[in-house]
Amino acid sequence: MPRPSTATLALLGALVLVPVATSAMAAVDSANYREFEQFLDVYNRVKADYVDKVDDKTLIKGAIQGMLASLDPHSSYVDALDYDNLRIMTEGNYGGLGLSVSMEDGAVKVIAPQEDTPAARAGVKSGDYITHVDGKLIFGGTLDEAVAMMRGKPGSKVAMTLVRPGNPKPIEIAMMREVIVQKPVKWEAKGDVGYININTFSENTGADTRDAIRAIDRALGHKPLGYVVDLRDNGGGLLTQAIAVSDAFLDHGEIVSQRGREKTDIERYFARPGDDAKGLPVVVLTNAGTASASEIVAGAIQDHHRGLVMGERSFGKGSVQTLLQVGPQTALRLTTARYYTPSGRSVQEGGIEPDIRVPQISDPDYKSRPVFREADLRRHLINEVKADNAVLEEDAKTDPRFGQTPEQLKKAGIEDFQLYYALKTVARLGGPAQVAAATRPAIKTPTK
Repeated sequence: MPRPSTATLALLGALVLVPVATSAMAAVDSANYREFEQFLDVYNRVKADYVDKVDDKTLIKGAIQGMLASLDPHSSYVDALDYDNLRIMTEGNYGGLGLSVSMEDGAVKVIAPQEDTPAARAGVKSGDYITHVDGKLIFGGTLDEAVAMMRGKPGSKVAMTLVRPGNPKPIEIAMMREVIVQKPVKWEAKGDVGYININTFSENTGADTRDAIRAIDRALGHKPLGYVVDLRDNGGGLLTQAIAVSDAFLDHGEIVSQRGREKTDIERYFARPGDDAKGLPVVVLTNAGTASASEIVAGAIQDHHRGLVMGERSFGKGSVQTLLQVGPQTALRLTTARYYTPSGRSVQEGGIEPDIRVPQISDPDYKSRPVFREADLRRHLINEVKADNAVLEEDAKTDPRFGQTPEQLKKAGIEDFQLYYALKTVARLGGPAQVAAATRPAIKTPTK
C-alpha cells in the first residue's frame, strides 16, 4: 500500500481536528446558552412578579452594572450622568463640597477630600462613610443619587452624618457649598525650597507642573535647592498627565508600561530629553491616599533614583481603566491592563514603599485611624508577586525622630509634620539658615 504524501497527511490531520474543535466549541456554546437562558428566566420572573412594575431600561442597566461590579472595584458602567461627572473631574468646576467618593456594599465611602474645600476644612477624612445628607439616609441608594444630594448651589448649606471606623459615635458636620475649582497644581517657595502640591491629574496637570517649576524660579530669582512634590491624597486621574508630570523631572528612560491579558500586549512610555527641574533634588510625599496616576509618578522617580519617596505606603492601585464607547452617552469603564514601574514592579495591592517612612504624627488620631487601601476593596485584582508589607511596616521601636506629640508640634507651629520633614530634608543642602527658612511656620492673616 503506497505511503500517503506529507500534504495528504496534513490534510487528513486538518480534517480530523476540525470535528474535534467544532465539538469543543459546541460544548462551550451550549454552556453559554444555558447561562443566558437562566438570565432570561430571572429577567422574566422579575418583570412578571416584582411587587412594582419595573421598566426594561432599569433592569438592563442593573444587569450591566452587576456584571461589571463582579469583576473588580474599578470597572463600571458609565451613563450620561457619569459622563458629566467625568467631564467635571477632568475639565470643569461645580458647586459642591470637594469630595471624591465611591460605593461599597450600598454605603458611600470617602476616597479623599480635595484640598482647601468645604469637606477638607470640615475634617472629612479618607475612609469615612457618609450615612445621611441633610438628615436623609443614603445607604442603599445609588452613587449618582448621593453625589446629586451633595452638590448644589454655592452658598447653600448641607449637613452630613459620617461614620468613621474606630470612632464610637457618628460624626455630625455642617458645611456651606462652594464653587469647587479644579486647581490641580499649587506651588510655593518655602525658603529656597520649591513646594509643588499636585492634587489631581486632570487635562492640564503636566503643563501646570512645568509652569510651577518656572514660577518658583521667578519668585526666588534663582534656582531652588530642590523640590518637594506633594502627592498625598491624590487619587489619580489621566495616565497621559502622570506621564507628563514624570517627564518634567526625568531626562530619559521608561516612565511606565501597561500590560494587557496577552504577553505581547505591552505599551511603554518614555521620558523625552530635557529635565525641567535641571537635576535638582526631589522629595515625593506619599500616603495611603496616593493612588493610581500618583503612584506612576512616585514609582518612576523612585526607580530612576531621581529623588526620594517619603511618607507612607501608597494606595496600591496598579490597574488601567479604558473607556469603551457603547452608545452616544454611555460607555464601559473597563480594566484592560496593569501598569508597571520602570523596574518592572506592579504596585497592585502593595503600593509604593517610601524610601524614608515618615508618619503624620501631627494628626492627633494618626495611630488609631484605620488606613484604607486597594487591598481592602472587595474583588480587587491580585498581585501574584508582592512584598510582605506586614514585615516592612513592622515598627517595634519608636523612632526618636518621630517621638513628639501633636500638642508639642502645634506649639512649635508645625501643623503638617510630613511636609515639615520633607522641606527640612531638602533645605539641609543649604545649611542651617535654609532649614530655618524652609520650615518657618506660615504667617496667617487675621480673620476680620
